[in-house]
Amino acid sequence: MMAKNSRLNKRLIVFVLVISAWCCVSASAASRGLHVVVTTSIIEDLVQNVAGQNATLTVLAGAHSDPHTYEPKPEDNVKIAQADIIFENGLYLEPWMDKLYKTSQSQAQRVVVSAGVPLIKSPNYRHEKAMASEYDPHVWHDVSNVRLMVKTIRDIFVKVDPPRAQEYQRNAELYDQALMELDQWIATQVAHIPQERKKLVTSHDTFEYFARRYGFTIIGTVIGSATTEASDPSALEMTRLIKEIRLSGIKTIFLENAANPQLVKTLAREAGIQVAPELYADALGASGTYIQMMRTNVRTIVEALQP
Repeated sequence: MMAKNSRLNKRLIVFVLVISAWCCVSASAASRGLHVVVTTSIIEDLVQNVAGQNATLTVLAGAHSDPHTYEPKPEDNVKIAQADIIFENGLYLEPWMDKLYKTSQSQAQRVVVSAGVPLIKSPNYRHEKAMASEYDPHVWHDVSNVRLMVKTIRDIFVKVDPPRAQEYQRNAELYDQALMELDQWIATQVAHIPQERKKLVTSHDTFEYFARRYGFTIIGTVIGSATTEASDPSALEMTRLIKEIRLSGIKTIFLENAANPQLVKTLAREAGIQVAPELYADALGASGTYIQMMRTNVRTIVEALQP
């Protein structure tokens, strides 16, 4: 009888140890949080503000990278395969994403953060190849759009990770307040520019959302496309743009941090105008945030265009 009880006690001890080990593994997995892949540095910052410390983030096209022309690396397949969630812009900003997802055999949930945002049709869509969306993908240059994107990100985290729902909601609420203040600050700053001077010429069709939100007019772009994958402009197209610049009275053209500056400099020289400091268009700087990016862009624009 004593031997039988001894065997039962040993089995009970083993069972308790197994359960304890399983609980430790589960707790460890929970402490690691979700594995999240984001396609761009801008989306990375938005997701980080909502997720806080509850997710491990991996960005594909990082700081100063052009998501239009990013070429996935072999290790990106592993990153995608291990992800729980993938946040992407959509609207063909990342033309490489579908193939990468397929080849990685990932089971991660894909979330298009631009879903639900009021879109602007790309004016040059009919002249572009199949590599472009019918709609301009650069939605983040309108802060009110980013506020909607943050709500989409919040809702996904709440759905996927219910135990931390209140934390995600609180993070999103705090970030939304900062974004609302940013939107108001931009409106105040650009009001210093006379309306007749609120005209922009940039590297490619990037700032249409910014222009519509804050009262600017896009006179033209060096690459007449919403994607930098488009071919360089012809001599005739350059001549037409130079004529439009001269007729508009514009004195400044803006570079973009992830674009080739040579075409912009050539156009400026031919048109007899100045090249302003670069704007952050499709990617953040090395250590910047979305809010810092927008503030830097607005200060650059205001300084270049005010009398």
